[in-house]
Amino acid sequence: MTGYRLAASAEMIHLELPFMERVRRIHERGLLVEIWDWSGKDVAALAASGARVVSMTGYLRGDLTDPDGIEEFLSTAEQSLAVADRLDCPSLNVHGTGLGTDGLPVRPCQVVTPAMWLTAADTLARLALLGEREGRVFTLENLNVAVDHPGTPFAAAADTRALVAAVDSPFLRMNLDLYHAQIGEGNLVELVRESMPWVGEIQVADVPGRCEPGTGEIHYPAVAAALKESGYDGVVALEAFARSDADAALDAFCAAFA
Repeated sequence: MTGYRLAASAEMIHLELPFMERVRRIHERGLLVEIWDWSGKDVAALAASGARVVSMTGYLRGDLTDPDGIEEFLSTAEQSLAVADRLDCPSLNVHGTGLGTDGLPVRPCQVVTPAMWLTAADTLARLALLGEREGRVFTLENLNVAVDHPGTPFAAAADTRALVAAVDSPFLRMNLDLYHAQIGEGNLVELVRESMPWVGEIQVADVPGRCEPGTGEIHYPAVAAALKESGYDGVVALEAFARSDADAALDAFCAAFA
């Protein structure tokens, strides 16, 4: 018996189906559900679906360092908290900067200055206070800049860990995405072990291709063993495309983390 719980992103699996049908399929598998931007979703239908939504995007616009961007980031985080309350969603995901529809940063940045680090930590401390007020946890996700998100500041897992540790609040944790980390950093088992005090969620997909475990180079059973050894009892979520069949992809994910 594992201590962690398994989830799947309705944004990337069963893409041939309408969104609420994807949610239903994931729920019927006994898995928790994750969503991204809530603003285009039928929140009432999600709340009534019976599915357990455990993670959603925690902001709509803005960033961590630009004065106008900070205010947008925090104000849309407050809007997201209101939706999280309707869904009873415990975890809200954020990034180092706002991302456009193609996954590219709205404000690309190639050099992160010391002043930007300090401002980002201050913004995230303010975000953690919002989470504490509402009893919800914000998670800061690492991204890769080599393939999917070039120009994103604070992108590496080492960066997100440093910011989360600097804020040092139980209402701000890491969303340790191992697909992005494999591309950007590698050494995943040690990364998991080193990051565990700060982790609020784990997301997985294989490399290359961002498909289910077993389709690429990552040996996810070894990662699962490290999570069990660490006593991790949070969410492990499949945020991956199906190589061919969605049900087979979910089978492979569940088998890797059994």
